[in-house]
Amino acid sequence: MRKKIAVITSGGDAPGMNACVRAIVLAANRYGHQVVGFKHGYNGLIENEYKELTADSVQHIIKLGGTILKSARCEAFTTDKGLTTAVNNLTRNEIDSFIVIGGDGSLRGLDRLSKHWDGQVIGVPGTIDNDLSGTDNTIGYQTAIDTALDSIDKLRDTADAFERIFLVEVMGRHAGFIALASAVASGAEQALFPESIEDPHLELESIVQHVECLRKVKGKSSIIMVIAEHLWPGGVTDLAETLTKQIGIECRPCILGHIQRGGAPVAYDRILATKLGTYAVEIINEGQSGVMVGEINNRQCAHKLNYVYSEQKALDPYLVKIQQNIFDVVQCLNQTKTL
Repeated sequence: MRKKIAVITSGGDAPGMNACVRAIVLAANRYGHQVVGFKHGYNGLIENEYKELTADSVQHIIKLGGTILKSARCEAFTTDKGLTTAVNNLTRNEIDSFIVIGGDGSLRGLDRLSKHWDGQVIGVPGTIDNDLSGTDNTIGYQTAIDTALDSIDKLRDTADAFERIFLVEVMGRHAGFIALASAVASGAEQALFPESIEDPHLELESIVQHVECLRKVKGKSSIIMVIAEHLWPGGVTDLAETLTKQIGIECRPCILGHIQRGGAPVAYDRILATKLGTYAVEIINEGQSGVMVGEINNRQCAHKLNYVYSEQKALDPYLVKIQQNIFDVVQCLNQTKTL
């Protein structure tokens, strides 16, 4: 049965969104479906701003960062009026299936839409934060790690040259996936993320102790600390100033910010996006709705929308162990003293 499929990219952009749009279009064409793309996320759905997507229009976009459909936050969609307008536009345009590529906020909105519209709704996990349950990796996560890693490696050169302490803030205000992964990959001396800290101020003493022990073990040398955004009250700049006063060593803050969202997607994200975009079309053919597609242990899967954004996704416990225990310089120093 030929269907008309609509797709949007919503919320924060993630490298690989274009690759996913491409996969959706090519897979839909294979099954004889038509695809339209609404621009600027849910705003485009409310404003009825859309264009037809063909094989020609998605040619060579697999390598591009950002999103050809553009993206945006949409306050209007959270209102009853905005939701009603969106539903009416889907119906008026004879849309059979609606695919949203985005993060937790975008999928919450899709779940809400599904309660008021009879068509099929499918979510695809597109967010650098990797904080959605129901998939091992979200589209854009691996590229964000590589981007953060490249920046941290460059900072290490400067830190070594001046034997300085750098505090590097990465994205992930509610989840520490980027902070943990980039810290381990870069050999950072410390990583601070939401899952490891309940009260940041109570951690100040242990942070200071960690730095002092590093200096005793390594001598005067560079130190890199990776910190998830919004973890410290007042931000990483405030923490840098506090540590400078506490330990008497200059600490420099570095906020990577939106640079982590940009750039061409790495091979992993291009492949993941292609698989999930194709699978989204396949489960539309099967008649499924109200789910997010994902990949767990290299197998495609689908989970209910309210599960993927409400269940907290756990960090890799072994990676946490490596970062926090294996490289615990305070414990190493104490053991050295007892020998």
